[in-house]
Amino acid sequence: MAKRDFYEVLGVVKNASDDEIKKAYRKLAMKHHPDRNQGDKAKEAEAKFKEVKEAYEMLSDPQKRAAYDQHGHAGVDPNMRGGAEGFGGFGESFGDIFGDIFGGGRGGGGRGRQVFRGNDLSYAMEVTLEEAANGKDAQIRIPSWESCDTCSGSGAKPGTSAKTCGTCQGQGQVQMRQGFFSVQQTCPQCRGVGKVIPDPCGTCHGQGQLKKQKTLEVKIPSGIDDGMRIRSTGNGEPGTNGGPAGDLYIEIRLKKHDIFERDGDDLHCSVPISFTKAALGGEIDVPTLSGKAAIDIPEGTQTGKQFRLRGKGIKGVRSSYPGDLYCHISVETPVKLTEHQRKLLKEFEESLQKGGAKHLPTGNSWTDKLKGFFG
Repeated sequence: MAKRDFYEVLGVVKNASDDEIKKAYRKLAMKHHPDRNQGDKAKEAEAKFKEVKEAYEMLSDPQKRAAYDQHGHAGVDPNMRGGAEGFGGFGESFGDIFGDIFGGGRGGGGRGRQVFRGNDLSYAMEVTLEEAANGKDAQIRIPSWESCDTCSGSGAKPGTSAKTCGTCQGQGQVQMRQGFFSVQQTCPQCRGVGKVIPDPCGTCHGQGQLKKQKTLEVKIPSGIDDGMRIRSTGNGEPGTNGGPAGDLYIEIRLKKHDIFERDGDDLHCSVPISFTKAALGGEIDVPTLSGKAAIDIPEGTQTGKQFRLRGKGIKGVRSSYPGDLYCHISVETPVKLTEHQRKLLKEFEESLQKGGAKHLPTGNSWTDKLKGFFG
């Protein structure tokens, strides 16, 4: 069967960065690792794991990747390039180009059990605008893995113990001959662990650990914003074969506020005022995160007028000074008028018309533009 394209195997584009390739490999390697797939899916998972591993080993090495990009699979397969001569000094460069696949170069030698870092975990936390501005201490419940009390973490049934794998002699890998090459692969018997458990523990089913819940204390720094992440080192999934645990990333989701909208370190709010207040002017109170503040409304204020209150925004996590609060004025039109109020407004409107453009400068300017437009 023809090999699949290495980029297709990892699910990345041809111009993917080294970090994108590494991230894709880690995700797929953990998904298809033999230790994580038992029973009927074991053989299929092992085949996919080998395919992913080969693709990563080729694309993570600049030399191999360049050869593959130029010549495809033929560029990295000596059997398809006519042997050693096709590589121009292949005997000397064998250890560098194929060292990861063939166990350390010309001298061979096993690498022992494969160690993998645990997966990272993600947790979404909702916080209010006030909590984001001031910070807070929070508690969250996350999955954790604890040593099985029944087998004391060995994975073996009490009274029994794990035994060294007879296939790989505890190395976790076996050597296979392909022509004059010696290829190392994950041991199919112990799946890279180096030990087998004849009688698994009935509580943890041979895993040696149990998945539980634990409470984690999290400090939310003041000024944190929507989409930011807090990293909790070592609180992700445990590693494989003694590998380090992954990390926990807490992603902040900002709840919608009834009054304010956040824009970076600045805050915005809409302030409705009556048309009499807009016409006559005066002082009004506006809300801030730290209490009330007063602003002076000048006579003749129009809808959309903006007032800036310096330092009444939020001090971001990387900011030296707090942002500002912007109050956007909205002149409110009265509704459900009485007959008396209607009469007063009509009289008021007539008096404005008699006063000419000085009372309604914007409206009269608009009327003049319309006259010019329609001829």
